Amino acid sequence: MPARRAVAPKEATIRKHSWRWLAALTLLVAAALVLFALRWREQGFRWAEFRAALLGIDPVWLAGSAAFALASFYGRVLRWAVMLRPQKRNVSHWGLFSATAIGFTAIVLLGRPAELVRPFLIAVKEKVPFSSQVAAWMLERIFDLLATLVIFGFALTQVRNLGVAVGPGLEWVLRVGGVIAAALGAICLAILLLLRYFSESMRVRLVEALAFLPPALHERANHVVGAFVQGVVATRSVANVVLLLAYTVLEWVLITGCYLCLFKAFPSLSHMTLSGVLIFMGFVSFGSVIQIPGIGGGMQLVAIVVLSEIFKTPLELASSVALVVWIVTFVIILPVGVPLILHEGINLRKIKEMEAQAEASL
Repeated sequence: MPARRAVAPKEATIRKHSWRWLAALTLLVAAALVLFALRWREQGFRWAEFRAALLGIDPVWLAGSAAFALASFYGRVLRWAVMLRPQKRNVSHWGLFSATAIGFTAIVLLGRPAELVRPFLIAVKEKVPFSSQVAAWMLERIFDLLATLVIFGFALTQVRNLGVAVGPGLEWVLRVGGVIAAALGAICLAILLLLRYFSESMRVRLVEALAFLPPALHERANHVVGAFVQGVVATRSVANVVLLLAYTVLEWVLITGCYLCLFKAFPSLSHMTLSGVLIFMGFVSFGSVIQIPGIGGGMQLVAIVVLSEIFKTPLELASSVALVVWIVTFVIILPVGVPLILHEGINLRKIKEMEAQAEASL
């Protein structure tokens, strides 16, 4: 009982701060939504121009964009293989790619709740504890979030240097977004340092804090916490950390290639420089972190606002680009993932069952 009373205030504080961050991010999306609505109301929306922008896409550049997008998924596989090294040296890259493709397909079909399908499949295929793969998934998210924040920070500085005249609403979004990005970056770095240098002591303290549980449950909790710590042990090796950073850079170079080809596919935007593409990427990647209940990521909305407000792109063209970005960077995995799902005899019901099993295993 004393242990439970000691932990409760800390949990309440964490929960309180989590709600504050969620409210701040939601407020950012709401501000962007207002900007988009005002822009739409002022200009109207010409569907003929929207359709013409889509029909004018260069199929060769679009195919190149899709190829870079699919290659970025293999970059994720290489990074995950490094995180598996402490538990299993000989990892099947094809098995990891299959699980990755199926996992992202599940997210497209079922939404963010299906995030656990991928670590669950990898745990089953590689015969390692599921908790360790949840830890690997968290590490992946931290590295990707750090990369997103670096690109977003670059985008903020470039927007300032360009001297683009933006309205007071977008100016507020830029200012608050910078503060949130800096705070998230500091949190990510703190978590990585804790996992690298204090993971074992954290394990001991967590197990001790759960001493009030019945023996059977305490033993299970000890196993889960131990497996989780085992999943982040890759960060203790300097060589592994260097590889994780290198594969993260590789993944985002491929994503940059995807966006470069995508802008080349639109004749009206083919003049976009690498700096301009990185500005767009920074805002869109940061927007994809934000999840709106019932809608999903704010990626499409942010893409429209950035193109129309910063690059002064017509609303119809900006909307067509946002649609293609969503398809190429998110839906593109379906032609790969669906055949793999059928090959392995998985259907939507089984995916939901895997999701439930994954949640029950935690």
